[in-house]
Amino acid sequence: MKSAPLRTRPAQRKGHRGLERPPFEQIALLLQGGGALGAYQAGVYQALAEANLHPDWVAGISIGAINSALIAGNPPEARVDRLRAFWEGITEPRWWSVLAHGDAARGALNQANAGMAVATGARGFFAPRLPPPWLAPAGTAEATSHYDTAALRATLERLVDFDRINGCAMRFSVGAVNVRTGNFVYFDSETHTIRPEHVMASGALPPGFPAVEIEGEHYWDGGLVSNTPLQWVLEGQPRRDTLAFQVDLWSARGAFPRSIVEVSTRQKEIQFSSRTRANSDRFKHMQKLRNALAALLRQLPEELRHTPEAEMLSREADHKVYNLVQLIYRSRSYEGDSKDYEFSRLSMEDHWRAGYHDTVRTLRHPEVLERPDNLEGVLTFDLAEDGRE
Repeated sequence: MKSAPLRTRPAQRKGHRGLERPPFEQIALLLQGGGALGAYQAGVYQALAEANLHPDWVAGISIGAINSALIAGNPPEARVDRLRAFWEGITEPRWWSVLAHGDAARGALNQANAGMAVATGARGFFAPRLPPPWLAPAGTAEATSHYDTAALRATLERLVDFDRINGCAMRFSVGAVNVRTGNFVYFDSETHTIRPEHVMASGALPPGFPAVEIEGEHYWDGGLVSNTPLQWVLEGQPRRDTLAFQVDLWSARGAFPRSIVEVSTRQKEIQFSSRTRANSDRFKHMQKLRNALAALLRQLPEELRHTPEAEMLSREADHKVYNLVQLIYRSRSYEGDSKDYEFSRLSMEDHWRAGYHDTVRTLRHPEVLERPDNLEGVLTFDLAEDGRE
């Protein structure tokens, strides 16, 4: 997708802290799925919080659902600390990290760390099933998943105030897939009473994690159908002028793979990122149609403007504007196809820093926070495409 051009350096802000509230009716934070890469989203939120850009709506899929709960389920002054507590709690500070000198060594260490996660799980998150699933009775959770996620429920109950999610002004949405019907659903604080199981359902990626039962139905990870909540937020009612920070953990762009391992990595990146671009392009087209419809309705004779048909169309023709600010994690060459389940403290800190600094650089450009004035009323920004300092 084509992004809005960014201004040259003289127009940039010197800092990102304590910015004024931008001229939009709502700020939305959209968090994609990506497992261990989710620490990048925590770094993004830290920079946004320092800039006084607190979201009015947070929506997530998979690990994005967990980060969303940590944000919505805590007061503003505690959110970064709660994110830090979660990410430090589920990652391990391996002693062999001191050997990580050069890409080759780091790649080998990352693979070893990922292997440890496969074998032993991640504390406070998931643990391997013993005995393994093929020895468990058919039809049980033990027979249909490799890991037990009971520890995640305990972690969520400790770090997230679900009464706050259900009672505060911030809207909260997480996506999941109904295992029986295959339908994609959103658990939204405007229509549901959110509990730990709704967050866990959004991150129940099979066959690793078990389906989560909610009101007699079972749900898996929303990333099986769509790995971004972009469409849900953009099509939300009532429509509002929106500044959306879309935080993706998988980059659609990448080099042509040169080995079978790189093929697996590239497959994941394309699979989990492509719908983001498609949703953005489709939304721009819809905005053009809405604006064209609004112009056409203004030309109707007075006697036709108040017909039921015209009034119905006018509800779709309200003119709202949107800035879509993309923050996309660009992985290092040594990370490989196991980067989403490599739960070392070293990688977590790398991902967190990357999210923080990408956001700081983005917020130096004042047009990111300004209302669009083009025909469709939509601007997209991606510094990786438009150039960085």
